[in-house]
Amino acid sequence: KPTACNRPAKQRKIITKDTARTSALSPECSSCQNLTLSDWMTVYSFIDSHPNVTQAEIVEHFKSLKSGALVFTQSTLSRKLRERPKMEARVNDNPSAIVFSVK
Repeated sequence: KPTACNRPAKQRKIITKDTARTSALSPECSSCQNLTLSDWMTVYSFIDSHPNVTQAEIVEHFKSLKSGALVFTQSTLSRKLRERPKMEARVNDNPSAIVFSVK
């Protein structure tokens, strides 16, 4: 019969009743946000108007916005830049594909 693992018990999050619920992203989950097609069109527009800005600076710019921050990594940005023609074609083929959300 196999013996039990000697690993430590899982840490449980302690939630007190006086803690307010929030929709803010926790620091460890800050890259868990899914951006919409409209969000990426905003990023592309920023890139077009700031051609000399590096990808890392673009990521930091959108992460640091006071209102409507967009959180993504440099790796994701690189991948989405390769997909840009396909995403722009989707917008051109179906303009209602862009979802405008109230933030």
